[in-house]
Amino acid sequence: MTIDDPVLLAEMTAAFAEYERALMEDDIPAMDALFHDAPTTNRYGVGEVLYGIEEIRAFRKGRGGSPQRTLGKVAITVYGDAFATADAEFFRENSDRRGRQTQSWVKFADGWKVVSAHVSLEGNTH
Repeated sequence: MTIDDPVLLAEMTAAFAEYERALMEDDIPAMDALFHDAPTTNRYGVGEVLYGIEEIRAFRKGRGGSPQRTLGKVAITVYGDAFATADAEFFRENSDRRGRQTQSWVKFADGWKVVSAHVSLEGNTH
């Protein structure tokens, strides 16, 4: 198995950057397009547990924007030709708490899509 094929790593890095842009601009259609459209796609957030793309979409529509943040270290790894992980540290504006984000991505016919995501904050008791 090839790890971090340069072409696939560049594709995945671009997909991750597009997700971050969409998140910071609250571009819901772009975020939705980057998540796999399936009931098997899940997202655990700081205060929510979402099973399936419909719950994820409903959450995004109801939250009124994402808290602004700055990324810290980001580690993207591509395994083979269709699976990748993206792990990132982030820092929310006006906060000294560090957050963590982990995403599992799969390359489908229409591009790289998040199939599982988890977000947490240091010191979070949820």
